[in-house]
Amino acid sequence: MAAAEETPLTGVAWAAAPEAAPAGWTVITVTVEGAAANLGKGFGHKGGGYLCVSTGGAQAVPGPVVTDVQVLSDRSPQPAGYTRAPEFPEPRNAVSRKKRVYVKLLPLDTAETAVFDIKLSSKSKALPHYMKIGEMGSFAIWCKKGPVLKPSPPPVPKPRTISAGLKQLSLQPPDSDHRYLRLHLAAGMFLKHLSLLFPAMDGVPFTLHPKFESKLSSGSNAIFADLNVKSLADIEKEYNYAFVVERTAAARLPPSVC
Repeated sequence: MAAAEETPLTGVAWAAAPEAAPAGWTVITVTVEGAAANLGKGFGHKGGGYLCVSTGGAQAVPGPVVTDVQVLSDRSPQPAGYTRAPEFPEPRNAVSRKKRVYVKLLPLDTAETAVFDIKLSSKSKALPHYMKIGEMGSFAIWCKKGPVLKPSPPPVPKPRTISAGLKQLSLQPPDSDHRYLRLHLAAGMFLKHLSLLFPAMDGVPFTLHPKFESKLSSGSNAIFADLNVKSLADIEKEYNYAFVVERTAAARLPPSVC
């Protein structure tokens, strides 16, 4: 049998004939030398018997896997943690067995090693990388074990550390400066739009109505009380920006706008 070595076996069983195995089971019909792998009448059926294995197929939820197989005399006690290999069809109670096959199953997530393949050969044959687990009739039975590959957990990104120098280059200001920055930008944009309408005026391009001046002095208007208004000359000096584009656009406005 050419079992997929990357897929652990999920079951080992007997079959009275190749056609007796249910769907999902693969019958070992030939030895590694190419001879018929019929285990003979010692299996308890007139036509002999065959070993068969299951790899589980495309299961939505992975089931248990075979971690060990033992071939023991019918007089040997059943090993702890092992179950007898099922038979297809179910045998008669009166049928005697000279040899029994026991299988150890474990959940996939807890199994460290598993059985990936089973082969039959003549008793004089040696199979590299396979372990002999017993003899039955005129055949030797071999299994191949290997480590169970567990799915890798998703990578977790390492937390990024930012040096003090990079923090100084950050465009995001500290929380304490958010309010000042919003007011500063609002005042700058306000003066920028006023310069479009009144390009000839210098310094602060507007004066507050007395009604707003009284509210500002009394502190009743929190927005104007915290507003940090800069003159057009201060903005030009601070940002080294002469508002050439804005002044040019304002000069092209129709007289009705100015």
